[in-house]
Amino acid sequence: MTQRARIETNGPEPDGPHIDAGAELDPVHPMKPPKSLIATRPPATGLTAAEVAEAIARGEVNDVPVRSSRSTADIVRANVFTRFNAIIGVLWVIMLFVAPIQDSLFGFVIIANTGIGIIQELRAKKTLDGLAVIGEAKPSVRRDGASAEISTSEIVLGDLVELGPGDKVVVDGEVAEAQSLEIDESLLTGEADPVLKQPGDEVMSGSFVVAGGGAFTATKVGREAYAAQLAEEASRFTLVHSELRSGISTILKYVTWMMIPTATGLIISQLVVKDNNFKDSVARTVGGIVPMIPEGLVLLTSVAFAIGVIRLGRKQCLVQELPAIEGLARVDVVCLDKTGTLTEGGMDVTELRPLDGADEPYVRKVLGAMGESDPRPNASLQAIINSYPDSEDWRCTQSLPFSSARKYSGAAFSEGNGNSSTWLLGAPDVLLPAGDKALAEIEQLNEQGLRVLLLARAAGELDAPAVAAGATPTALVVLEQRLRPDASDTLRYFADQDVTAKVISGDNAVSVGAVAGKLGLPGAENTVDARRLPSERAEMAAELDSHAVFGRVSPQQKRDMVGALQSNGHTVAMTGDGVNDVLALKDADIGVSMGSGSEATKAVAQIVLLNNSFATLPSVVAEGRRVIGNITRVATLFLTKTVYSVLLAILVVCWQVEYPFLPRHLTLLSTLTIGVPAFFLALAPNKERAKPHFVRRVMRYAIPSGTIAAVTTFCTYLLARSHYAGPGALEAETSAATLTLFLVSMWVLAIIARPYTWWRIALVATMGGCFLIVLVVPWLQHFFALKLVGMTMPWAAAAIAAVGAVLLELAWRFVGKKYPA
Repeated sequence: MTQRARIETNGPEPDGPHIDAGAELDPVHPMKPPKSLIATRPPATGLTAAEVAEAIARGEVNDVPVRSSRSTADIVRANVFTRFNAIIGVLWVIMLFVAPIQDSLFGFVIIANTGIGIIQELRAKKTLDGLAVIGEAKPSVRRDGASAEISTSEIVLGDLVELGPGDKVVVDGEVAEAQSLEIDESLLTGEADPVLKQPGDEVMSGSFVVAGGGAFTATKVGREAYAAQLAEEASRFTLVHSELRSGISTILKYVTWMMIPTATGLIISQLVVKDNNFKDSVARTVGGIVPMIPEGLVLLTSVAFAIGVIRLGRKQCLVQELPAIEGLARVDVVCLDKTGTLTEGGMDVTELRPLDGADEPYVRKVLGAMGESDPRPNASLQAIINSYPDSEDWRCTQSLPFSSARKYSGAAFSEGNGNSSTWLLGAPDVLLPAGDKALAEIEQLNEQGLRVLLLARAAGELDAPAVAAGATPTALVVLEQRLRPDASDTLRYFADQDVTAKVISGDNAVSVGAVAGKLGLPGAENTVDARRLPSERAEMAAELDSHAVFGRVSPQQKRDMVGALQSNGHTVAMTGDGVNDVLALKDADIGVSMGSGSEATKAVAQIVLLNNSFATLPSVVAEGRRVIGNITRVATLFLTKTVYSVLLAILVVCWQVEYPFLPRHLTLLSTLTIGVPAFFLALAPNKERAKPHFVRRVMRYAIPSGTIAAVTTFCTYLLARSHYAGPGALEAETSAATLTLFLVSMWVLAIIARPYTWWRIALVATMGGCFLIVLVVPWLQHFFALKLVGMTMPWAAAAIAAVGAVLLELAWRFVGKKYPA
């Protein structure tokens, strides 16, 4: 349908052309001035192609280097140049000079691990960069009189950028055209109230349009724009502000503090106190220092995050901040906006009900004209446009765009017969006084899940503050919303995962409840009209905890509701796609926007569902839970090794004996009991909801496990020292101690691998089989300097390990009972 609008003015606008009554707007770009108008000055056609080329040549381009991820150099630098890689690198170089190649294996393992980390992050970068291009804002810019969408980076100084509801202001500028243009600058100034803009007013990058439309001239681009720095930071994928990452950093800090005195004592003990072969002493000293470093933990965390991003990217889910994967896994309340989330964006008019004997053909004319009065109609108005054609002889003299705050739109018309009229279209329970007889009829329709708009004739001027007061109800427009086919299954998933879903919508509460009821949301029958919610935070939080569906929620209330839930200890995710959701998305722990949503919502959301499928959200939750739950598991493995390595070094210093292990022994143990199993366990499915206090929870298990492993191993070593004598005694003692440490470490692995599945059992069994092969194959015995001598000591080592396994079970059960999940 060809869309037309007629604009009538009483005189020339101070900052715009005088538009002749009846002038026809461009059907493709209705915001553009009419082609057939008589103006006091040429219409704003934007820059010409030649002017754009000149601006580019002068460097006046919006060239802010907004990156979607770290550069390749940053990724390589972050993975290679770490504190612990430096320590291990120095020790590796020393070992290459003083010991056989077997004792330098730990260095090659670190190189391989670092390479894996770099490759995975580069794969994640490629995925993120590709998705960022898809989800990038595409502002409409008018050049040579024609409007076209271009990349933000292609805007030049002086460009005429068009604006509509939900559009983000991408560069600083000056308003050139305005039609009831209201801009929200809260993300910059903190002021929540929208600002009405007139031609000549300044607009700042980072703000967004909440109502009306217009265009502005770019006056500052690139790094000169007000929010350029903010935009660059907000669009960059980062690993900061993550409890998981900060927890690991805390652990590594403590490990560093423990390493310095322990390693110093070990060096003195092995090189000064004991008068051994120098090279052998150096090798055993390095063997004691290297396992103190949980070097693979940081790597594995990065790999787990990177693989998570790649998996989600395949489902068209753009993760704008990596901690969002982790954050959504911690969520226990998800707030859902009905329109665009539970329902699809489109609507259909199913019925028109004239009120009080209103003439239906006349009502259809009004609705047709109302549809054409807004150049950027929302979903409801678009449904009306599709159903009721515009009346050619009606002219719009004034318009009031829809606002989610007032919940209605309006327009004034010259009807072509000398008459004029002013009309409002919006929420019946806002436009009608309480107790109006039409409300009962509307309630029945709402109970069926239908959306109802009221067309009312206003008594006063459209720009009057109380224009809705005394409006005469004329007709009800009944709209049917299209439910998302996957919404019901998604709500059921959240219920199964102990995540409470709250439907928070600006629509009528009964209608919202009916839609939620159709989707099977528990508590949908007890809907709450948000206008009756208490403003005090504690009281609001109580209402939110006891109800699931809320209607007639204002944008500011959405923000208050998120804050109230957070004050009650909840981790809150908020989904939305409209400008009325922006403030709540910004304040929520995790903001999720639909790909078809406004540029403003996509700018503040941590996660953007580019395929507009609400059903993708469970995949994000599952990915986050997999990452956090599994990293918690494997962190216990790594830190158990750190604890027993530190304690063994302390015991060696106190007893003034040789350190029992060479680097090759601990490389073998680390690979079989930590490295290989941790890689598989970190990528396994895990549906357990993430819990807080990562460091505390990991250390509760790692400290007793590491202590038991160190004590049992040292007991075996001391027993072997008294049992063996003569040449080869040290190798036999080391072999017995290695057997005990391996068996105890395997029991830790077996505990962490629970609950058992076939592949977990196979993983543990395979690691045990590999160690057995080393013990029975002669060349592997020689390579790793492992040979069990006699029968007494090996069985004693196994018996001590069995005692350690019993102690481990008791310790884990005690910790689990004292600190239940």
